[in-house]
Amino acid sequence: MSQSVIEKKQQIVEDLTKKFEDAASVVVVDYRGLTVDEVTDLRKQLRDAGVEMRVLKNTMLRRAAVAAGLEGMDDIFKGPTAVAFSNEDVVAPAKIMADFAKDAEALEIKGGVIEGKVASADEINAVAKLPSREGLLSMLLSVLQAPVRNTALAVKAVADQKDGEAA
Repeated sequence: MSQSVIEKKQQIVEDLTKKFEDAASVVVVDYRGLTVDEVTDLRKQLRDAGVEMRVLKNTMLRRAAVAAGLEGMDDIFKGPTAVAFSNEDVVAPAKIMADFAKDAEALEIKGGVIEGKVASADEINAVAKLPSREGLLSMLLSVLQAPVRNTALAVKAVADQKDGEAA
């Protein structure tokens, strides 16, 4: 016996609720006006970053958001809506969407969720300007390496000076 339409919709809402609860960040966009090629390119960029993008009905998104304890998202879920879920990288979906929107003006960030808190479009754009996880790790590594590098240079300078005095 197959599931009824209502049961299928309830299952989708349950799955979405779990996605909202598990996501490090969620970015909601209006994709109206994007070409098929642009949407395909955007999906590829997101997929490469481990971000899932789905186009869903606003009523299902609203129900899932409320079930996940996210209040105040009703205004975000209006018009054609695509949602990008990231379970690990908070910055990736915001950065990819914001960068993509620079070239494809039809893409409009409506808002989203950052670490369990509802965020406005301005807050999502602010997150997009942060360095990526790799960028932050690179900065940290650079800071940690600096004392070792400076010590090595000082030891080398002393050794070179002693060689110069011995000659």
